[in-house]
Amino acid sequence: MKVKVRRSKSLAVGLKQLERFIRNGQHLTTGRPFKTMRMLSREALGNWLLCAVLTESSGRPYCFTSDPGGGDGIVYDEANNADYPTEHVYVGEVPKNEAATSSIDALILTAVRHKESKGKAYAEGKTLVVFLNAGLGEWHPNKVARALPPGDFSTVWVVGLNHI
Repeated sequence: MKVKVRRSKSLAVGLKQLERFIRNGQHLTTGRPFKTMRMLSREALGNWLLCAVLTESSGRPYCFTSDPGGGDGIVYDEANNADYPTEHVYVGEVPKNEAATSSIDALILTAVRHKESKGKAYAEGKTLVVFLNAGLGEWHPNKVARALPPGDFSTVWVVGLNHI
């Protein structure tokens, strides 16, 4: 990277730094941005989860960094010196009186459409990360993927923690 960014030393160190925010689930929904990286704990966790999956599936090291351009972080492929700026959207818990009529699939699609509505200049060349914390049970990734609107984000990922 040719710009000055903040990054964790490794995925293991990053997870250790995020552990207290993960254990305090409330911080993931309402916490303030980190001063050093200027991203919310759920954005950092979403980027960490994405890096862990990409590292495992590709065999190449990925990390995440701050975004000096004001986005929600950058996923960085260290081996290929390639960076993927991210934008995040949060799909949170649904009020109990709406839970019976809500589906996770519909909530994800609504969140993606909302971000896409910001236009090409906002989305082009970025990865959209949907942080899912709705707790409504199962959802259908293939069905959601087929229903995604054509858009300007390069990629859309859905990440989250499993409600047990």
